[in-house]
Order: sequence, then structure tokens, then C-alpha cells
Amino acid sequence: MTEPTAPYEQHVVGFGAVRIRPLDPASDADVIHRWVSEERAVFWGMNGLTRDQVAEIYAHMAGLDTHHAHLVTKDGAPAALFQTYEPAADRVGACYGVRPGDLGVHVLLGPAGPDGPRPGWTSALLTVMTTYALRALDRRRLVADPDVRNTKAIARFERQGFVRGPAVVLPEVDLPDVYLPEKHAQLAFLDREVAFPG
Repeated sequence: MTEPTAPYEQHVVGFGAVRIRPLDPASDADVIHRWVSEERAVFWGMNGLTRDQVAEIYAHMAGLDTHHAHLVTKDGAPAALFQTYEPAADRVGACYGVRPGDLGVHVLLGPAGPDGPRPGWTSALLTVMTTYALRALDRRRLVADPDVRNTKAIARFERQGFVRGPAVVLPEVDLPDVYLPEKHAQLAFLDREVAFPG
């Protein structure tokens, strides 16, 4: 899966310019390490890793054709980590019937800015990410697989229009370059026709 290297940008009325660009494993490592080390990011699975370990994981991902990491910024300030992947090339592909045009997504929102949480911001940010994935990348359906215990993320995806699928167990991955423990996940799907009716 080749993704654009040029940034995708969308102006969100009342919030500012949201940009999605490829994550730079070296220069973005500090901010990503800070985010994934927070207690609220426990389901991301990187608590306890060093900055260099986080940079190494994303450097490995940058060399893949099937998995991509993006930094989402708002008026130039980091706002979210957005990962996309081909479900057929991921362990989730063994857990549901992958369709042509499916794209897997992982979202880690950055902490609230200096002014604190703003009503509607999370929804606006997710709308930009889903628009990028479904329209700019020309995909038919998005697949999310949050941890079943991450009720906040599941509810957030549902508010965004995702429909719950089955709860599944993603198998352990133990390869020379990658280790992922078994994960109990709640699948959720967003069809392009639902996100953009008419």
C-alpha cells in the first residue's frame, strides 16, 4: 500500500488547520514517546519503552509497504498519532472476512492543549482522519480494533459512525523484528457510504 508522502491538510471551522503527514521516526520520537508513556495510553502497548525503543519501532514500520504511521497536527502542534495498515497483512486479517478496499486504523489522541479540552475537537479530528483514509486513500471501509477494555475508544469510534463487529482475540506475534502480545479486541467498521452519505 503506497500512501502519499505529501501532507494532507483540511481546515476545520472553529478549530484551525489539521494536517496529516508521514511520521518521522527520529524527529517525532520525543512527542510520541511522551504520549505512549502516559497512563491513558496503556492500551497502546508501549508503556515502559524508552524513547529509542519507540523510535526503533516506528523506523521499522517506515520500512513496510503495508503499515504506515502519521503525525496529525493542528496549526503545527502535534495532536494525534494515526496509523493505517492493510488488514490482510496484519494479524487482524485472521479474525474477520477482509474485503477489498478495507483499511485498518489505529488512533492515539494527544493530550489536550494548554487551553484544556474543547467540545467537538475529538470528533472534528477523527473526521479529518476518516476523510483522509476513505477519500484521499480511496478506501471503502475502515476497520478499528481497540482493546475490549478500552471502553472510551470504543464509544468514541461508535460516536464517529463506526458499527461494532465481533469481539476477537488477535493472536500473539513473535517475529525477529516484531513482538505483539495476544490482544482481546473489539472490531468496529465504518463504511464510506455511512461516513459520506449521498
